[in-house]
Amino acid sequence: MIKIAVIGVGRWGVHLLRNFLEHPQAKVVAVVDSNPERLAAVKQQYNLEHSVLLATEWQAIQQVVGLEAVAIATPASTHYSLITDAISWGYHVLAEKPLTLNPIESWKVCQLAQQRQRQLMVDHTYLFHPAVERGEVVVQAGTLGDLRYGYATRTHLGPVRQDVDVLWDLAIHDIAIFNFWLNQIPISVQAMGKVWLQPKKQPAPLADLVWVILNYPNGFQAYIHLCWLNPDKQRRLGVVGSNGSLIFDEMSLSSPLTLLHGEFEQRDHQFIPINQRQQVLEIAAAEPLQRVCDRFIHCVLTNTPPVVSSGWVGTKLVEILTALEESQNQGGKLVFLKKN
Repeated sequence: MIKIAVIGVGRWGVHLLRNFLEHPQAKVVAVVDSNPERLAAVKQQYNLEHSVLLATEWQAIQQVVGLEAVAIATPASTHYSLITDAISWGYHVLAEKPLTLNPIESWKVCQLAQQRQRQLMVDHTYLFHPAVERGEVVVQAGTLGDLRYGYATRTHLGPVRQDVDVLWDLAIHDIAIFNFWLNQIPISVQAMGKVWLQPKKQPAPLADLVWVILNYPNGFQAYIHLCWLNPDKQRRLGVVGSNGSLIFDEMSLSSPLTLLHGEFEQRDHQFIPINQRQQVLEIAAAEPLQRVCDRFIHCVLTNTPPVVSSGWVGTKLVEILTALEESQNQGGKLVFLKKN
């Protein structure tokens, strides 16, 4: 049994708490949150044992004998200090995305984890979604033919963040999926944003709408539309190739992953669509976050790194977001990523 503490039990943290409480090889021994009312609520909701430490101060977890791991679901601005402390105290860490808000800080915590031989995993939940895993197999098998471009839309009416803009809040999901499906990292990026709700936010306004372009080494381009004040809720991503398109539509319960076959045949000066058909791909029934928690427990038990969602994967995504932020601040300027 791995003794684990859950840090932050807000909107996402409660789901981490639930999954670790249900995991046969995990034992939740501490819950930390700055809001005592929230602690009282989760104690009642999940009928926590009296032995579970409930604390408003992060440092209190050092009192727990045998604590081995922590799951951090606090605002991204707190991640660097919390992760640094946790690894320094000897704990394995599962951190909510993004790993940090600064690529240098992300690199530092990865280095620290390596030095201390602790596992650092980032909760990029979509990388554990059965549809995303199946999609990667389809793309890498060459089923779509020559890959041409990708597109994604992630919109809803809230939640509106106070610590980061819509770029930092939402873009990381689709960037992670595109990188995973393509097995590539963008070489350059562009972003343009629009502010309506918080124009006077300090130190800088928080964009409510952002358009993103990712340019990959093979010439593939991905276009992403992000907005948290659009009632038209969409969670849709597609990759287009010469032989068809692969669509991941999270809002479709019956067919979240669809392969649309179709191509052109040229006759004289005309292009005639041929081989058109729709194929709904079967995927396993599983909760992605449960799979994240299970992988983290496995990594702790075996002290082996999580390949798909390691701290280094999280660091690269932070680098991409930082470059996008730079582009956004310069009105959509093309920004090249540094080669590592």
